[in-house]
Amino acid sequence: MPARRLSAGFIASALAAVLVVLASSSQAPASTSALPPGALAPSERHRLVARRVGMILEDTHYRRTDIDDRMSAQVYGRYLDFLDGQHSYFLASDIAEFDRYRLRFDDMIRTGEIEPAYVIFARFQQRNRERIRFALAQLDKEPDWTVNESFEFDRSKATWEPGEAALDELWRKRVKNDALSLMLAGKTWAEASDTLRKRYDRVLKRVDQVSAEDVFENLMNAYARTYDPHSSYFSPRNSEEYRIQMSLNYEGIGASLQLIDDFVTVMNVIEGGPAAVAGTLKPTDRIVGVAQGADGAFTDVIGWRIDDVVQLIRGKGGTLVRLHVLPGGAAPGTPEKTLEFKRNKVTLEAQAAQKSLHTLERGGRSYRIGVINVPGFYQDIAAENAGDEDYRSTTRDVHRLIDELQKEKIDGLVLDLRGNGGGYLPEATALTGLFIDRGPVVQLRDAGGRTEVLDDPDPGAVYTGPLAVLVDRFSASASEIFAGAIQDYRRGVVLGQQTFGKGTVQNLVPLDGYAKKPVNGQLTVTIGKFYRVTGESTQLRGVSPDVPLASLIDLKDVGESALDEALPWDRIPGVPFRPAPSEGVVPTMLANEEGVRAAADPDYRWLVADIAAVQEARKQTSVSLNLKTRIEERNSIDHDRLTRENKRRAALGQTALKSAEDIKNDDTPDIVLNQATEVMADMVGGAAGGALAPKTVSRTP
Repeated sequence: MPARRLSAGFIASALAAVLVVLASSSQAPASTSALPPGALAPSERHRLVARRVGMILEDTHYRRTDIDDRMSAQVYGRYLDFLDGQHSYFLASDIAEFDRYRLRFDDMIRTGEIEPAYVIFARFQQRNRERIRFALAQLDKEPDWTVNESFEFDRSKATWEPGEAALDELWRKRVKNDALSLMLAGKTWAEASDTLRKRYDRVLKRVDQVSAEDVFENLMNAYARTYDPHSSYFSPRNSEEYRIQMSLNYEGIGASLQLIDDFVTVMNVIEGGPAAVAGTLKPTDRIVGVAQGADGAFTDVIGWRIDDVVQLIRGKGGTLVRLHVLPGGAAPGTPEKTLEFKRNKVTLEAQAAQKSLHTLERGGRSYRIGVINVPGFYQDIAAENAGDEDYRSTTRDVHRLIDELQKEKIDGLVLDLRGNGGGYLPEATALTGLFIDRGPVVQLRDAGGRTEVLDDPDPGAVYTGPLAVLVDRFSASASEIFAGAIQDYRRGVVLGQQTFGKGTVQNLVPLDGYAKKPVNGQLTVTIGKFYRVTGESTQLRGVSPDVPLASLIDLKDVGESALDEALPWDRIPGVPFRPAPSEGVVPTMLANEEGVRAAADPDYRWLVADIAAVQEARKQTSVSLNLKTRIEERNSIDHDRLTRENKRRAALGQTALKSAEDIKNDDTPDIVLNQATEVMADMVGGAAGGALAPKTVSRTP
């Protein structure tokens, strides 16, 4: 989840501490740790930034914990997990050798002598090359598919292998499983081995594309994540990616890219961007060269890392970039096209709030339910600071969509926050203000016990009709603030699943002080916790729905409670606020009616059965490497899946399918959203008389 920019009053003490830290950083002598010849090594900038990161974490983090020997051991373990969390590369002898560094990670970040982390990475890079070369050698001979053996794919709790022979056996099974998976998809051994050879060759090439900055980012995050799961270091490049996510815009040509078989391939052309306006760049086109300006030399980018290519293509608005492009699907030897684009601002519209209208028919009455999907809490801060009156933000977009839906005469509104991981904190309070008249929205408390209350910034509500907030386990942070406030004010009902439980406050610290561009990257540091107006924290426990709805997301595997070093739940005194009168919609009655309706709904029954099957599959930690056994297992899974689907189709009066291959994901509606609109119809029309009536639903995007 992204960091939150906070009000000046709350972060004043933290900011002062940061400035002292930045001012006190000094040069340290170079480390004497021996790195293998040709290995990646930290720069003087990395040593400087490491010292700054260490001091900022110690001085400003909510835990107020020193980086001592105890924490050093934790950072060391987390760094190893970042590199080899599945214990599939390092040998036990490697770990025994590294253990001399276990209690040095505290000294390393204070002095900036971080070479030991690069020594460990050099060994990882060596083992990575060895393993991939071994995997490639396994493709010279087809395995025996009749042997009854299994592959353990979850090794997070496994011990390190004692020697190369044991590691070879692990990787023999890994390669066999990779090939078996392709053969189950219809490939022959020759086709599967050819596919894997290309895949492993690409992996081997990527091993040598890792930069010293990548190693440094991993290392700094090992320190930050040992404090809590949401403190993070962003490299200079990832700092820019963070800004793009917060503002929903960047300057470039407007294309989403993916690396496929060493080619940077166009996956989508973003509407309104320079590439879409020109109409010359198409999905599946492959970018093989990039040049700057009208006469700059072309750089061949085949085999490059995707983020390096993206950096070449992006640039300041108004400047030219030229691309050498192989048309998608073109035969080998086809001439490259040269395309020219003038960079401009590109808006990521797909990540902005969107609306739809759902119509339900019950007992002769038509219910018009508006739905607004809010994927994140964003604001184009740079545009606002520049005086742009039309700057983008979540609240502005939702306000506009509400106005449009009200013109369409909606009876009720559902805000869909499923998968919304949070974002810019002031947008959570501002969005809440669209639905309440006035009052406090959230409390923020720092490590010293100082509490600040954030209020609805604009008196008066934009929408006063029936309201529901749909959430799931991935709804986090700012989403939980909003959902909790709507629930506490009794302004609407919360539907769905218990939310993530991310109730901590982060401050974004540029590691260059007040420099305009983060040359040294940025650090998000947890400096406080969120509390609802009732005084209860959203940390760890999240927000519980008034009306539970089924979800494929497992609460045990996803959420704050599943993360290491998560801060605990607690409560503080509440603040005065005025909830809506208690008369009206009763959440328990809605939940009861929903339970009865869901039990009779073929789609919902199918979803519950599908969830049960997925949960059973999640219990597996290994798979058979016997081809016949795997085919039987796959056939059994397909049979059960087809049975569930045809049972659903029969209840809906639809034609049965003959094969599991005929099942299309597009055939299945958004069952949870449909149930949410049903609950809203209950709220609008009253649960009695019609809650279980036959339904017809239409949607207008």
